[in-house]
Amino acid sequence: MLYIKRRLSNKIRKITDTFPVTVLTGARQVGKSTLLQQEFPEYTYLSLDDFSLQEKVRRDPASLWIGQERLILDEVQKFPALLEAVKLSVDRSDRRNRFILSGSANLLLMKEVTETLAGRAMYLELFPLTIGEEKQILENGNFQHLWQPDWQVPEQELESIDPWSYLMRGFFPLLLSFSDHEQVLTWLEGYTRTYLERDLRALSQVDSLIDFRRFMQAVALRTGSILNQADVAKDCGLSHATAHRYIRLLETSHLVARVPAFSRSRKKRLIKSPKVFFLDPALSIFLSGIHDEETLQKSRELGGYFETLVYLHLRAWCESQTPKPGIYYWRTVSGQEVDFVIEQGKKLIALEVKLTSRPSVQDIRHLLLFLEEYPETVRGVLVHSGSHLQWLHSKVVAVPWWWLDF
Repeated sequence: MLYIKRRLSNKIRKITDTFPVTVLTGARQVGKSTLLQQEFPEYTYLSLDDFSLQEKVRRDPASLWIGQERLILDEVQKFPALLEAVKLSVDRSDRRNRFILSGSANLLLMKEVTETLAGRAMYLELFPLTIGEEKQILENGNFQHLWQPDWQVPEQELESIDPWSYLMRGFFPLLLSFSDHEQVLTWLEGYTRTYLERDLRALSQVDSLIDFRRFMQAVALRTGSILNQADVAKDCGLSHATAHRYIRLLETSHLVARVPAFSRSRKKRLIKSPKVFFLDPALSIFLSGIHDEETLQKSRELGGYFETLVYLHLRAWCESQTPKPGIYYWRTVSGQEVDFVIEQGKKLIALEVKLTSRPSVQDIRHLLLFLEEYPETVRGVLVHSGSHLQWLHSKVVAVPWWWLDF
């Protein structure tokens, strides 16, 4: 399959020029290995899936890089003890040696990793392909414009890009080559089985894979919603402690992320519990038991799936920036909510997501409240599924979902 260049590659290159260790994580099959092999041909690539290398790591990890100054170590989460040898090599070479470590586990959540590489490593996460990357638009100009207070653009009819096919297919790179939805379903089933039978067992001891799959389904149905672990535990017949451990495992393997509440205000009582999102909308839809578009369009969780699609693109944009902006949501105890708040330095952008092709002023009531509460907000944005860019207020613009990534 033709290599699709990723926006994150330029940032990785800059980091490798400055730091001795670069850590690239992300879910399985998002394209980490392909990116590193294509963009860093001057590095020696070693995968710790190789059984012969695993034996060398157990006996003498430093033997992997004898005579090598630039090395990529893939699937490094399999051998956390290897990181001590990397640290010693970096220190002994006065930081001349360069390592790129890659893995499908979130190494930032592994205490021994962050402690071992403190001050030596920078961490990045690769997400599934965004729509802009798929179309090989390597600079995201539109979202950058939103941060400029004096930015203005005339109302206009834009290209119509139906979100339904993207919700059903998702954004994993390998899925681009599939011509029909049955192939997509087969791949997603295989992906889930591989995760349950291979990755999960490597990360933690799970008593019952059936219980864990039921837990994944319960979380998938809640993507885009405030996470209540007690409710999830009750629905699955699990203890609170087990539910907490399972959500942590899903985070560690990059399948889900928690979005914290934005709580700078002292005037209003705010909800503090996080929202939960799957990394890919099609994966959450598949795990929810929805396998066709007709069922999807009738599902009561449809808004959450569309919000998950938007979240993926926002997270990917944040990851490409330096420093990384924070992403939050805002909700008062009386139910007023803004789906996403992006914080970049002292600036804010607030985004509301609506699965509608005809946005109206009625849809931005909570955005206007947020703008009043936080005057430092540069702009409010209503993200919708239609094709029209229009101004609903002097500080609120309505844009199609795909526009954010072009």
